[in-house]
This record gives sequence, C-alpha cells and structure tokens, in this order.
Amino acid sequence: MQLFDFSLKINGFDINKAKLTLSNIQAQNEVEFANYIAERKTEIISFHLAHNTFYKSFAGAIDVNDWNSIPVMTKRHLQQPLEKRLSESYNPKHIYINKTSGSSGDPFIFAKDKWCHALTWAEIMNRFSWYNIDFNRSKQARFYGIPLDKKGYYKERLKDWFSNRYRFSVFDLSDAAFAKALKTFSTTKFEYINGYTSAIVQFAKYLKRQGIILKTICPSLKVTIVTSEMLFDDDKALLEEQFGLPVVNEYGASELDLIAFQNTKGLWQINSETLYVEILDEKNNVLPYGEEGRVVITSLYNKAHPFIRYDIGDIAVMDTRSTLRKPILEKLIGRTNDIAILPSGKKAAGLTFYYITKSVIENDGNVSEFIIEQVAQDTFIIKFVSRQELSFDKKNIITKAMEQYLEPGISIVFERVDALDRTTSGKLKQFTSYVS
Repeated sequence: MQLFDFSLKINGFDINKAKLTLSNIQAQNEVEFANYIAERKTEIISFHLAHNTFYKSFAGAIDVNDWNSIPVMTKRHLQQPLEKRLSESYNPKHIYINKTSGSSGDPFIFAKDKWCHALTWAEIMNRFSWYNIDFNRSKQARFYGIPLDKKGYYKERLKDWFSNRYRFSVFDLSDAAFAKALKTFSTTKFEYINGYTSAIVQFAKYLKRQGIILKTICPSLKVTIVTSEMLFDDDKALLEEQFGLPVVNEYGASELDLIAFQNTKGLWQINSETLYVEILDEKNNVLPYGEEGRVVITSLYNKAHPFIRYDIGDIAVMDTRSTLRKPILEKLIGRTNDIAILPSGKKAAGLTFYYITKSVIENDGNVSEFIIEQVAQDTFIIKFVSRQELSFDKKNIITKAMEQYLEPGISIVFERVDALDRTTSGKLKQFTSYVS
C-alpha cells in the first residue's frame, strides 16, 4: 500500500494528478517550456489582481505584460492577519495553512491552495527519486524539531508514521542521545537521512569520536539530505566520511516549495517547474548569471495566497551555465538580515565571520558548536559549546583572524555555554546581528 500517497489524498491533495502534471511539464521542449513559464506568470498575477484585495492594493496600477514593473514583496508586507491576504473564495477550512519558522527574523502565517501544495509534494518526491528514494517505501531517519506541546507532538508523530519516518529530536544533541540514536540505526532499515544540517553534523562528530562509520551499522542507508542551514565543505566531507554516504544539499522554504536540490552531477538545480526564481540587485533590476544578488521568487500555482516577486531574504548567485529550463544555483551566500555593519561602515555577510572562525575553532574537536552575535558595531560575541574552555592562545588566534579578514579594532567576546539556543522549530541560527 502506498501509505504516503494515501495520506496526501485523504487530506485533499491530488498527488496522482500532480505527479502527472509535473511529468508533462518536464517533457516540454525549450520553446514549449518558455511559453509555459510566460503563460503561468501572466495567469498567476492576473488572478491575484482580479481576486485578491490585498495584492490589488499592494501592486497598484501595473502592466501585467511588463514583468519588471511588478513590485517586489517582502516578509514584512505579509505580517498581517492571514484572512486579509487570502484570495476570494478561499477560506481557512479548505486550504493548507502553516507558519514559517521565524529563523529569518520575520515569521508569519501563510497559506497554499491544495492543488499548489500537491504540486509541492510532487516536486519533492521527484527530486528525492533522483537518489532512488521512494516516499511510500523508503524509511527516513529524520533530524528535525518537534512541537513540545502535547497536541502538536502527537500530531507530528502521526505524520511521521504515515510518512514512514523515525524522528530524532534536535533539541538534545548529547552523547547519550546520540548513543540511543545509533542503537536505533542498528535495528532499523533506514534508506536515507534527512534534516537540519547542524544536528546531523553533530551526530557525525559523535560517530568520529567513537570511531564508527554509520553505513557499517545500517547498511541499508543510501544518502544523506541536509536542509534549512548552511552546509560548509568541511562539514560535507565529515558527513561523507562518517556516514559512508553521498551528501545532498537541499534548499527550500515552507511558504513556497523546494527551491533547489543538488542533482546527481553535483549541481544545485533550481525548481523551474513550479517556481520562477530571479536574482535582483538593490534597485530590483534582474542581474546577469554569475552576479550576486537577492533571491526573489514567484509561486506559479498558489492562488490562495500571492507570492509574486517575493524577496525570500536570501543572497545568492546563479551559475553562468543556467538556462530558463534548467537554472543552476552556484552558491547561497546567506540572508539579507545577516549582514554586519562594521565601525568603518564596511558591510560583511554574517557567514564571513562564521567561516573565518570555523576554520580555527573546530580543528581540534574540542568545540562542538558555536554561533556569533553582533551586539554593537564593534563587538561580537562567540557563544560555544565545548568539552574544555578555549585557551588564551586559541582566542587570540581567532581574534586576529577576524581583524585580518574584516578590520582592526573590533572586539571579540567568548562565552562558553552548555547548549545553544535554537528556534522553536529546532534550527540553529549561525549569525545574528542586533545592530540596526
């Protein structure tokens, strides 16, 4: 029995039709696909201008035939009651409703019509199938957060059962918790690992300390798929070594869809079937492939709620080999609200700090996790979890490295903690600036 498909169907998501529709889209030639994208863009914006009061007010007088005239919306535009943002004839009882995690700093509730959400699942299932993962049969080892209230907890556990997955909590990353996880891996025929990067990396570090390759404990495993947080090259190498598996990078947003997925050739292939992804500069001009800018996305099918030229808050570069049909994400740099402004006025992406520090702070295995917070233009706090306190020499090396790569005169404060704060969904926010 195809239990996962069945669970979607009973909730009103026509997954069979969605799979067929996606297959037909993918079968189009270049000319047909270009026409398809143009038609979908015109249709979705025309629909919302005609049937969505919120969007009509937001967009104003625009020319639907001039895509560049269409305004860019941000998460803050959407931080108002959902009922005010829904299209005519859509009500909360007959649509899919969820909320963003808040890891970007701008959480809000969103909606999708059921056809749009069915296509989301068809897209996800298609991409996972590249690695011979079948949601109806393949057992998932899931490293995600879980609601701690009773109702939310059991609701997620029920969804796990229908989805053929076993959930490991990311709120407890102790050796004792990982020892229990390892025992579960030894008795369960998992086919893939999926979840938050930081938690999965911590599990790999535990395995390294124990001298264990996970594939030898659970031979049925095929692949590791990480999501929601940045995956650095050295962490990817660690996962591949300790798990004995290929590692795949996924990029998505709950309010939209799966955005990009690493294909079997190692390229981060963007979802061009149900989304239209643009890279824009600060003046909302479309940038050529290869240039760094803001990720702006249009949901081509969501009629319940407009996501049209929606600035997701990320900064990225589109590969120069990209085409309309097969856009490739060269790199994802970080979030726009993770930009640090230094005393000189110089700006730096938060991941710059994280990357500089990471190469020094984790090389001896003492520090298991750390985050960086900017509390003033010249002051940064590095909060870390470690078995032993950092030595004076180590702190001095880190401070000098940050000054060398950024600018002199900044102050680095080190704070050792028992555990790092995660978002309510379980994600770890690697850099946060509290400076306007």
